[in-house]
Amino acid sequence: MHNNRNGMLLFPPTVSKDRVISDFPKFYTPEASLQLKKDWDIRAKSICKDRAARHQLWDRQKMSKVVVVGDLNVGKTCLINRFCKDVFERDYKATIGVDFEIERFEISGGPFSLQIWDTAGQEKFKCIASAYYRGAQVVVTVFDMADIKTLDHTRQWLEEAMKENDPDSCFIFLVGTKTDLLPIEEIQRTEKDAIKIAKEMHAEFWAVSSKTGENVQGFFFRVAALAFENCIVKDMENGVPASIGRGDSVKSDRATLEQGTPHDMKRSCC
Repeated sequence: MHNNRNGMLLFPPTVSKDRVISDFPKFYTPEASLQLKKDWDIRAKSICKDRAARHQLWDRQKMSKVVVVGDLNVGKTCLINRFCKDVFERDYKATIGVDFEIERFEISGGPFSLQIWDTAGQEKFKCIASAYYRGAQVVVTVFDMADIKTLDHTRQWLEEAMKENDPDSCFIFLVGTKTDLLPIEEIQRTEKDAIKIAKEMHAEFWAVSSKTGENVQGFFFRVAALAFENCIVKDMENGVPASIGRGDSVKSDRATLEQGTPHDMKRSCC
């Protein structure tokens, strides 16, 4: 609760209880982790402990952009829908163009949002989807654990996404979906291959099931926490007081999307 410039009493926006992150989220496996630490960066921690800074954070709330890429039918939209809507749809149509969801969090006492962009996996829509890769803070490359060919294709998807971004400005994740379709022995074999590729990509690997929800929340919490902390630290290094994220680029992309054709805006699954 704090006063705005007009002296009106304001309350921080309500965040769902299942979007509150207090402790630093754990990695899926230490063999392919971006960071092995167990607590927040001390600089980010000091900002989040400062009550006045937290009020300023709520007033300056921004978001980080996440782009999700991968082959057709690997489960990109199912992954996003399981986290954002807690649903799993067995019957779906391929995503046409791009779609996005916004998820709001409270992280270590401060506000943060992820704008999650779902891109088409079909070759004919690449020219549309690639226009929305720009300005990403997180790139998620998705493959089907039951189809090893889609793992090989993740390198190309990442290359396409990074053409529009500075490699030093992005966290990269490699996510294997549909673990519910495989016996544990096959999952373990595929994970070994995926971890090798993740290391080549400088990515963090996760295996999930959108059908059962296994590891889905843990994955997105990890994404949100790393992006949140990175934004705070970068803003402090740049002399920006307690600002989060690069909201200008996200706002611009959203406005562009809203001006797109209804055909591009169709909401459907990958």
